[in-house]
Amino acid sequence: MTIPALMPTYARMDVAFDYGAGSWLVTGDGRRFLDFGAGIATSSLGHNHPGLVAAISAQAARVMHVSNLYRVPEAERLAERLAGATFADSVFFCNSGAEANEGLVKIIRKAMSGMGRPERYRVICFEGAFHGRTLAMLSATGNPKYLNGFEPAVDGFDHVPFNNMNAVRDAIGP
Repeated sequence: MTIPALMPTYARMDVAFDYGAGSWLVTGDGRRFLDFGAGIATSSLGHNHPGLVAAISAQAARVMHVSNLYRVPEAERLAERLAGATFADSVFFCNSGAEANEGLVKIIRKAMSGMGRPERYRVICFEGAFHGRTLAMLSATGNPKYLNGFEPAVDGFDHVPFNNMNAVRDAIGP
């Protein structure tokens, strides 16, 4: 079986964008699309905002990326601002929705284990949702189409119909 150099992990539409402006994406032939996808909800800052372009350019000219093995003062300052403006005590920056969801599940498991309740690791998920492409998040999604070839599913995810609170209540265990 031959696959293209760019792994076909998505059923991509045959459209490519030349540039973006605000909430619009524009193809090479000038067709405009309102960007409701926002990078599958991970990049909702719009396109080509002068202030954001300047900030990213200035940072890229200094340091593009360093490992979490080192301090990143800008990330620390942003985390402090976010924690100060929300309910959160701390912030976990990640690269994707899958990593965010995986991090959440790990935080739940770690917290329950730390409270002496490691058996409390199950998470209720809604049928038809999509949680990401990591092995655990494929299991959280629960769609056989996505799980095919990646079995066995990671344990700990219970699936209930969306918008059915009785099913949610019934799924809550001890």
